[in-house]
Amino acid sequence: MTAPARSLVHDRLATLADATRCRLLLAVDGRELTVGELCQALQLPQSTVSRHLRVLADADWTMSRAEGASRWYTLSALLDEHARDLWTLVRASVEVTPAALQDLARIEAVVADRRARSEAFFADAAGEWETTRTSLYGARSDLAATLALLDPRWIVGDLGCGTGVLSAALAPVVRRVVAVDASPAMLEAARARTTAFENVDVREGTLEALPLDDASLDVAVLMLVLHHVAEPLRVLREVRRVLRPGGRILVCDMRAHEREEYRAMMGHVWLGFDETVMQEWCVQAGFTNVRYLPLPVDTSVSGPAMFVLTAEADAIDEVILPGANRWRVQQ
Repeated sequence: MTAPARSLVHDRLATLADATRCRLLLAVDGRELTVGELCQALQLPQSTVSRHLRVLADADWTMSRAEGASRWYTLSALLDEHARDLWTLVRASVEVTPAALQDLARIEAVVADRRARSEAFFADAAGEWETTRTSLYGARSDLAATLALLDPRWIVGDLGCGTGVLSAALAPVVRRVVAVDASPAMLEAARARTTAFENVDVREGTLEALPLDDASLDVAVLMLVLHHVAEPLRVLREVRRVLRPGGRILVCDMRAHEREEYRAMMGHVWLGFDETVMQEWCVQAGFTNVRYLPLPVDTSVSGPAMFVLTAEADAIDEVILPGANRWRVQQ
């Protein structure tokens, strides 16, 4: 290899040695995005994105075009065979990282927002109706209305209920809500919020030892709480204990991410969960028909992308009395 060739290889490797530049390349591989959209997707300041884009452009990794006041960036179509082979190798490692998966989820939302803006331009009447409906009935009256699909005979556990927002929403449409939390301050707020509902039972207790009888719930909900517990599998097994056979669990939480600051800021024990881990834990805890769905990303918020998981409590043939080991033997 000649000296100029070695220099070119070293330059390319140096460019791709930066994690942010790799995330940017992954973002524009196969699509065009503006600087603003890249800032939204990667949740980085414009100065940082612009600086790294300049490095990538100088090294011929990206190309751009101007359109009005915007500049659109994409992976360069002029990369030679060696550069493409190098990027293919690097991309395989980058695209499976939690940060990259979060980026791609946000890119999907950014592109969807762009499409929605375009459609709104050609459908003024529809745009006006959305504004009118929101002013008359609220922004998410549709979601509130769909709660009526729940079975009115159900007893639902709001486990890790916090201030009782979900309990108050569920109370009008189900038979009974059992709201459980370990924090006295949260429970006080939950009682105040649900005082108008006679069918809400607020109880103090931990997720690892729920103050509930065996097979006493039809549905158990863990809303943004699993990332706070030390042993999620133990919690899932305890939830299985209090569900009747055929009962359902709903878990809503964050997808895997890399925001280490959340541990100190908000006491997070886990930095989200990926599908494989959740599927494995649910099966070990005695659940079947596990379904993990990424939720649509709201680009106006700063938190990680989220998922919702549902599963069904498997049948059992033996019950071990409550104590140190509350697990049951599956059929």
